[in-house]
Amino acid sequence: MSLRDAFTARLKQAMLAKDAATVSAVRMITSKLKDTDIAARPKGIDAVPDEDVLSMLRGMVKSRRESVELYRQGNRPELAAKEEAEIAVIESFLPAQMDEAGISEAVLAAIAETGAQGIKDMGKVMAVLRAKHAAAMDMSKAGPVVKAHLAM
Repeated sequence: MSLRDAFTARLKQAMLAKDAATVSAVRMITSKLKDTDIAARPKGIDAVPDEDVLSMLRGMVKSRRESVELYRQGNRPELAAKEEAEIAVIESFLPAQMDEAGISEAVLAAIAETGAQGIKDMGKVMAVLRAKHAAAMDMSKAGPVVKAHLAM
């Protein structure tokens, strides 16, 4: 089942359940997806692949997390709660993220595969991690782990 089908199914489910918050969040996702598809048309792509959709979803989560912080600083807990609810809906479409132990294990495997010797080889290791684990690994968390292992 593609992500597009999952969005449609979730929207129907939320509409039947009269869950206005989820309906709003899924409609927001599909709207952003249409914008992404339109932006890709000059490149000859009618519908972006699921990898690009996952990247789009991660970007949406990141921007909402930043908004939550700003709302909390501005003493607007009701707006922060709304953003957190949207984050929960968006994250439900993302694959489960690796924990710290999983990231460390994948980093060690990538270092062994590339034969990396030091910090100068960090790019090679990150490229392997991106190729193999992009969907399940937060690269911003993997970078410091790679650096720590290569510095030893």
